[in-house]
Amino acid sequence: MTLDKNKLKDHLKRNQTLFLGEETAFRSAVLIPLVQINEEWHILFEVRSFKMRSQPGDISFPGGKIDQTDESPLAAALRETSEELGVDPKTIEVVGKLSPYVASPAFVVYPFIGILDYKQVHSYNKHEVEEIFTVPLNWLLNYEPYVHLVAVEPKPSPDFPYHKIMNGDKYQWRTRDMEEWFFDYENYTIWGLTAKILKHFIERLK
Repeated sequence: MTLDKNKLKDHLKRNQTLFLGEETAFRSAVLIPLVQINEEWHILFEVRSFKMRSQPGDISFPGGKIDQTDESPLAAALRETSEELGVDPKTIEVVGKLSPYVASPAFVVYPFIGILDYKQVHSYNKHEVEEIFTVPLNWLLNYEPYVHLVAVEPKPSPDFPYHKIMNGDKYQWRTRDMEEWFFDYENYTIWGLTAKILKHFIERLK
């Protein structure tokens, strides 16, 4: 086989994924909604319905799984925002995006930032959203979130082929600490994936 360097370079430039495994990962998209209240910028959050099977009562941004019918992660974020908050996606002014959050090779989230007309948010989907609330952007810019560490330890499956690796079942798996950030605002606690994305957004603004 003759290697043509120019053809190789061309192939490597095309259809480059963000990371190995992106094409098969569970992909979702969220929107960080900016709204104006009394001439002050706020970020809007959702409290997930207590009837939801997944993470009931958690605080989140509008968003969800990217469907095959979505043209892009942004299209998914706008569709989910419309479904959850009852806002016409054509009225959302998208002002930017953040770096994707790669929780693992099997899970990635694409965050976008958009401006909403707060007056439109009056008929949110009660099946998915328990309530909504907003936090002033200036408060977030001056707040210091706090962190707790969660130890994550690999656990191989029972049929793991130890006989094929050095040291076999005595192999020293590396544990790692996962940071969980917390924002306490009034009677709400923002943590988990939402807090990680929020912290990154606030740091970008600073």
